[in-house]
Amino acid sequence: MYANILLSTDGSDVARSGLKSGIALAKALNAKVTVITVTEPLYVDYGSGFGGGWIPSQEEFDHYDEACKARAGKMLDEARSMAEQSGVSAELVHVPNAHPATAILEAAKARGCDLIVMGSRGNRGLRKLFLGSQTSEVLADGSVPVLVVH
Repeated sequence: MYANILLSTDGSDVARSGLKSGIALAKALNAKVTVITVTEPLYVDYGSGFGGGWIPSQEEFDHYDEACKARAGKMLDEARSMAEQSGVSAELVHVPNAHPATAILEAAKARGCDLIVMGSRGNRGLRKLFLGSQTSEVLADGSVPVLVVH
C-alpha cells in the first residue's frame, strides 16, 4: 500500500500526534519513514512609506539560525526516540529557511514518498482563514496523498 512515508513535525502536541500515528502506520506496513521539520527564515521588515522597518544584523541572523538548528535537533531527536521505541528506523531531515508547506511537498516528491502524515488542529471558518495552516496548503497541492491526524 504505502512504502515510503513522510512525517512532518513542528514540535507541537498536534504534530506529535501525527508522528505517533504515522510511525504506527509505518510499522504496520513495514514502510520507510522520513521525518521532516522546517524552520522559516527570519522575518525582515524593509519598512513602508510610513515606517522605518527592521533589518537584522548578521549577528542576529546567525543567532536565529543557530536557535532554529538547535530547536530542530530537539524535535528530530524526539521523533527518532518515538520511532525507535516502536522499532521503526527513520531518516531525519531539517530544512532551514523555507516555507514549511513548500519544503514538505518538495521533500516528499524528491524522496519518492507515497504518503505524507501531518497533524492538524482542525480549525474551521474564520479562525482557519486568519491563522492559516501548513496542512491545508499541503492538502491543496494534491500531488501526494496526505493523511491528516486530529
